[in-house]
Amino acid sequence: MPPPPIVLNAQAVSGITGSISIACWIIVFAPQIYENFTRKSSEGLSLMFIILWLAGDLFNVLGSILQGVLPTMIILAIYYTFADIVLLWQCLNYNHKSQADLIHLSPASPFDGDTIEHVLSRDNEDEEDTDKPPSSPVKNFLFKLLLVTLVFGSGLVGWYISYVKNYYKYKHPEEPKLVFDPLAQFFGWLCAFLYLGSRVPQILLNFKRKSCEGISFMFFLFACLGNLTYVISILSVDVSRDYLVINSSWLAGSLGTLFLDFTIFVQFFIYNEEIQEYPSSESGYGAIDDINDP
Repeated sequence: MPPPPIVLNAQAVSGITGSISIACWIIVFAPQIYENFTRKSSEGLSLMFIILWLAGDLFNVLGSILQGVLPTMIILAIYYTFADIVLLWQCLNYNHKSQADLIHLSPASPFDGDTIEHVLSRDNEDEEDTDKPPSSPVKNFLFKLLLVTLVFGSGLVGWYISYVKNYYKYKHPEEPKLVFDPLAQFFGWLCAFLYLGSRVPQILLNFKRKSCEGISFMFFLFACLGNLTYVISILSVDVSRDYLVINSSWLAGSLGTLFLDFTIFVQFFIYNEEIQEYPSSESGYGAIDDINDP
């Protein structure tokens, strides 16, 4: 049986952008988790940012299931929750370990073996970092471009496989009728406000430190791309009044966080950070700030 022709109608656009959004959100947490793991520190992340994001995702799961929105939205909400838990664990675990500092080695302060080991390990890491050759900006840019291309390509391939599989099986699928559910809408708007509020502590922390050190550039780049394609996937299906009202909380949350994530994205350039990722990720430590303080 020959492969079906691709018809770029509204449903196809929604499917393509929705699939790309899923691909972006599947990979989005990996750069930050990897950054925290290699540095053995999460000092650049605001703990309140992660807590509010996790709370928003929990209510997003409840609201999405109750309202019966697109499967894309439900799958993403569940995945976000698990990824948030990993980030929260890293913040609590690495922040607890990073409490020891050079100040504890003053003659007036008692210290133990753990403190000495911690400080010596940091000194060794700093010495190793100084021996690393600087990474080429062109190499870093090409790596990021390749990563974004692979993610978008994975989304397209995933959509096409689903399209071919369902084309002959459901030539004229019936669209599920959405019904306004007050409880689902309450959860939807609650998670939208939590999403919006979660970015504020991180933006303020970056502003206070005048630095984005410790947070992954690709983390927020994929967050922007994921939210953008997510909004397109919703709007391309229908723009009728009833449809927009039912999906308004999810649209507001995505559009709002898109703007705030882009703000963090811009902070990398404002503070003139050297944006590096996996090929030559730096693990040097700056002054330890209180990540609980926005």
